[in-house]
Amino acid sequence: MTTQNAATAAGRPDRTMLLVGGTDQHLELAKALGVRVVMLQHPDKVNPFQTGLADELTVVDYTDWEAVVPVAETARAVWGFDAVVSLTEGGLDTAARLNEHFGFPGTRPEVSRRMRDKYLMRSHLAAHGRLDMHVERVTDRASLDAFAELAGFPFIVKPTAATASFGLIRVRGAADLDMVWQRIEELRGRRTDRGSTLFTVDELLMESYLDGPEFSVEGFSFGGRHVVVAVTEKLVSDAHFAELGHALPARLSPEDHDRIRTAVTDFLDTMGVTDGPTHTELRLTSRGPVVIESHNRVGGGRINELVEAAYGIDLLGYGVAWPMGLVEALPEAPAARGAACTRYVLRDPGTVTAVSGAEEIAARPDVLVAELSVRPGDTVRPLRDNWDRLGLVAVTAADTDTAVALCERLTEEIDIEVAPAAVAQERLEAAV
Repeated sequence: MTTQNAATAAGRPDRTMLLVGGTDQHLELAKALGVRVVMLQHPDKVNPFQTGLADELTVVDYTDWEAVVPVAETARAVWGFDAVVSLTEGGLDTAARLNEHFGFPGTRPEVSRRMRDKYLMRSHLAAHGRLDMHVERVTDRASLDAFAELAGFPFIVKPTAATASFGLIRVRGAADLDMVWQRIEELRGRRTDRGSTLFTVDELLMESYLDGPEFSVEGFSFGGRHVVVAVTEKLVSDAHFAELGHALPARLSPEDHDRIRTAVTDFLDTMGVTDGPTHTELRLTSRGPVVIESHNRVGGGRINELVEAAYGIDLLGYGVAWPMGLVEALPEAPAARGAACTRYVLRDPGTVTAVSGAEEIAARPDVLVAELSVRPGDTVRPLRDNWDRLGLVAVTAADTDTAVALCERLTEEIDIEVAPAAVAQERLEAAV
């Protein structure tokens, strides 16, 4: 990514950003551009690094509009920021509303909201003749029976607004319906308790199950013009909702690649997306590409690192620089200069008694990252969603086949010893 000079002749930054939420990396990218950063951070997410690096940091629940507005107006009066930016799920709607509130360009609040709310997204597509599945809200126990009669089995139940496959349920047959309703009652009104805790499960929807391989499309929109940067293979299983890996460039025929690109650009046009990164998930079904959901942010699971390794495009960097006018728009989709792959570390349920090997793998020149989220004493849960994974390995290679084979081999080389609870306790006590 090439950026214009954002500093004045005196060496001081001449532009200021209001950053709503975000990670250390988002803040670092903004500061690397030479801009002032005024940051609004949630009480649950603030840390000393951000407090030290931001030019100004205010702790506020940025999902609470009434709390945010006076804070943002004060910051505007004092700092005179030029744009409001967010690259994190919980801050997207607030950033869009603040941009409209202050008269800044960018994707509009109603667009951001329907990108996040899966039922609103499908309702909007239906109103424009673009919905290719059955969709209904869950209202009561009888609504499950009615939808089964309409769509058949299997079908999917999921929260209208959540992330990382939290709360997804596959309804396989009539015998599941009572159990599914019990799970729905458990989820309603509760904050997500795995990964991000900023969301509450208020509504759930039912939708048709889609067949076919799953892909994601990593894109960036420049003033209403959409550039498909990469199509990513997603490794998934019908046994659960955890994503098992990503690989790009996707191994597709030119015809299927064009079908997916066309479907996603049409989807983004229909949704009204104008600016910033997008991560759109779809299945290539027997009747063609069908969008499952989309996000006006960069995809998780180290997808940004994969895209940068294979295409030389830092989507997060563009996400920070584009609203500030510090990067040129991509003229067209970039050509791949290599391939990259992520595979997640998985093990059978139990208690971790020993971990080794990740540091050696991380030191390899063809490894982008190797990280684990478990240590001795941690519980390995049965695999249900993304939060049950134990870590990941991401690699780069000359082509996708080579990247996938290397990544799968290295993931298995990480040594994670897992034992049943009673045996694990004995081993852990003996090691002290």
